[in-house]
This record gives sequence, structure tokens and C-alpha cells, in this order.
Amino acid sequence: MVLVGDHERIIIPELDRLRQSAGRLRGIRLLHTHLNSSPLTREDIMDMVFLRLDSVSVLNLDRQGRPDKLQWAHLLPPNQNNEPYLIHDPTPWDRVDFDFTKNADALEKELDRQGAVLETGYREGRGFLVSVGTSTRKDLERSLDELADLAKTAGLDIAGSMIQRVSKVNPRFILGKGKLSELEVMALQHNASMIIFDQELTPTQLRNIASITDRKVIDRTQLILDIFAQHATTKAGKLQVEMAQLKYTLPRLIKQDRALSRLTGGIGGRGPGETKLELDRRKIRDRIKKIKDDLDSLRKHRQNTRSKRQQEGIPVISLVGYTNTGKSTLLNTLTHSEILAEDKLFATLDPTSRRLRFPRDKEIVLTDTVGFIKNLPQDLREAFMATLEELSQADILVHVADASHPEVEEQVEAVGKILEALDLEEKKMVLVLNKWDRLDPEQRDLIRNIYPEGVPISALNKSTLKPLVDTLDSLL
Repeated sequence: MVLVGDHERIIIPELDRLRQSAGRLRGIRLLHTHLNSSPLTREDIMDMVFLRLDSVSVLNLDRQGRPDKLQWAHLLPPNQNNEPYLIHDPTPWDRVDFDFTKNADALEKELDRQGAVLETGYREGRGFLVSVGTSTRKDLERSLDELADLAKTAGLDIAGSMIQRVSKVNPRFILGKGKLSELEVMALQHNASMIIFDQELTPTQLRNIASITDRKVIDRTQLILDIFAQHATTKAGKLQVEMAQLKYTLPRLIKQDRALSRLTGGIGGRGPGETKLELDRRKIRDRIKKIKDDLDSLRKHRQNTRSKRQQEGIPVISLVGYTNTGKSTLLNTLTHSEILAEDKLFATLDPTSRRLRFPRDKEIVLTDTVGFIKNLPQDLREAFMATLEELSQADILVHVADASHPEVEEQVEAVGKILEALDLEEKKMVLVLNKWDRLDPEQRDLIRNIYPEGVPISALNKSTLKPLVDTLDSLL
């Protein structure tokens, strides 16, 4: 299909259903005129990128109104120079030796050869990661690495990534328009169905970006919510997830908005709150109030359980720490339990308690809690206060750190800040340096110098846990 416009405008029909499953490009070429010798404009290139057009062309006219030179552009497959598209030089219109149809066919075949073309629409499971911020590039890279781990935990394949340092974040699109078009082409070239931003998008940014791209757009908060939705098993956990989802959705709920349609279903939209996403604001507020009431009832029930433990005089030890540091594995090894322990972020969501008999016939209750993470949004933290309430009743907190992680210091600091926010920094605490077996002698000396009070263990190896048990026994 060739769409022809004049020097003032070009009418582009609704393209949502056009060639969504037949291949990568739209099967549409755009051709319009300029009444002078001006080249293709930025808007022309943007149209080509965001609409996935086969090509866009402009025909210049001379002073007598006769056809003069033609200039055209088309997308490129992934290449060494990372060029998203090629803009050809203006050529006299009657000397253009270029087969537009063959070029589009060749481009789709090359995309297909490189595994970037789609057979039946976008693959839900491929995400392109983006980090935009004013921090140092190193900090942005570290945060993006954690986002990649989150995406993998949610079941996504990582198609590619982009980091953009800016002096000031664009309030409308988070990125500049030029960088946004480059991002769209990169996502297109890498067969990504979804763009995931490391930063939390404002309702305006989400709406604006979603209005110009065919891809689903989500941010870090939605990704974490999706992981929580996958892992919540208890009634309390599911209610907390639903409330956090509804609180996130409320300011982003706009009728017949493309941004809203991209929030529904699949990664970033699944779980207990999914059916509520299209409710109006009043219904969502009513639902949030109902959930709060239900959570208050569950809190009272948990409080009664804790009171009974206190009356029985059974000490409580709670495991805390950054996500995926080995808390559940440690609980399993100490108590011979088989609770879920995976090499994933947020594998544990609901609090789990097990009884453990200590030396000298002493019995304790060992509690596993949800892992912490940096930059956890306030709504999310508030929604999971019921989970973290277990910590306020603990006699001892065992802070499990992954000693082998390259950012162990940042993770320990992040956990410390969250405990401080929960007014728990005065609790008796034992720092456990897990995964000690993964460190070489030089690394062990370095970690010992940083955390001389830390107790080195390997949660998978019961024989390494005696110093920890002795330390807890003496504290009790």
C-alpha cells in the first residue's frame, strides 16, 4: 500500500490491525511533497519508526512546481554501527534506481535471518530494558543489572538494553524524542514486545510513551508487582498484591487510553488485581477500602498468634535481608523444611515460620520474610507492612547477606535503611555472610575487614552453621 500526501498533510488510516502477524513491517510506503528543497523532516522519520513503515519519501518541487528531487529512508536490520535507519541522498526524481518493494522484502528476510522477525505477532516474553537518570553511568548499569534479574524472575527474555544519562529527566517522555525513536528501532530490531523502564514512570510519561509505540510499556514497579502476583500464595499475600496493584493503577486509569490497554494482561498486569484494572476510580477506591479492612482482620489474627507465642515464652528469630541472598535456604537447612527456595528474586513473598530445637532443649520459632530491594516504591512498602510486622515481634533479627555478590555493601546498606524506616534498628541483630564457599581467600579477607562481626556460612552446608547457632544461643 502506498499512502500519498500533499505539501500540507497526509492522512494515515487506523493501522492497529494491519499486518500485525504477517511480518515485521507494515507493508505501507509513505510519499508526500515539499514545496521547496527541504529534506526529510524529523517528523517524517518518526512516522516511519513508530508506525513500522516500509519506507518514507519526500518529493521536492522546483520553482515552476515541477517534480525535482526525491529523498527516501527505510529501517535497517541490526548492524555493527547500530544505525537504526538509512536516509538516502536526494536524487533527481527521474533517475531514482531503487526498488522499494524488493528493499522491504530484503529487509524482512534479513530480520528473519537474524531472528528478529515475528511469525505471529509480538512475543509476550521479550523485553527491552531502559534506564534513564541523572546518576553516574556505573550506578545506572548496576540498577539495570538488577532490573534484568527482576525481568528474568518474571519469566521474560532480555532482548537488549539502553542506558541514557541526562542532566534533567524529560517530564513528558522521560527520554528525548530522538532517543525515543532510537529506542523504538532497537526494540523493533531485537524482536521485543515490551519496553521496561528501570525508573517509575509518571502517569503522563506512561500515557505519552504508550501512545506512540506498538509495544507494551511498563516500569520497575509494575514488574515487581507482577513477580509478587506470581508468588503470592496466602490470602494476606494476595490481598496485599491486589491493593498495591490498585493503588498503582488508580492515577493511571484514563478512559479509552492506550496506556491503560497496555497495563492489562501478561507481564505487569497479571494477578489478583487484573480484573480490577478497568474499573472506574470510585469502584477501585471502594475495593481498596475493603482490602484494608480484610488486612486489618488478618493482622489481628496474626497478633493473636504472636501473643500466644509470647505467653508460651518461645523466642522468635526472624530472617531478613536483600532478596535472593539465601534466607529460605537457611531456614530449610536449619529446620529440615522444604519451603520454596529458588535462585530468583522474591521467591519468598509470604512469611513462613518453623519451630527449631536448639541445643540444651531450647525451642525457638524461626521466621522467613520477603526480601528487601532498593528503591521499593512507597505504596509497595506500605502494602507489605503486614508481612514485615512479624519483624517487630522478633527477639533477634538475622540479617542474611550474599557475601559473593559484587554489590554486597550496597545491599547491606539498603536493608539497614529499610529496618531503620521500620524502627527496628535497635533490635538484636546478627549479620550472616552467606555463600562464603564462593569466595577465594583474598575476597574472604576483604569481606572480613568490612564486616568483622559477620558470621560466615554456606546455607546449603549444615556443617558450616554451628557458629551461627552458637551465636544465636548465646544471645538468647
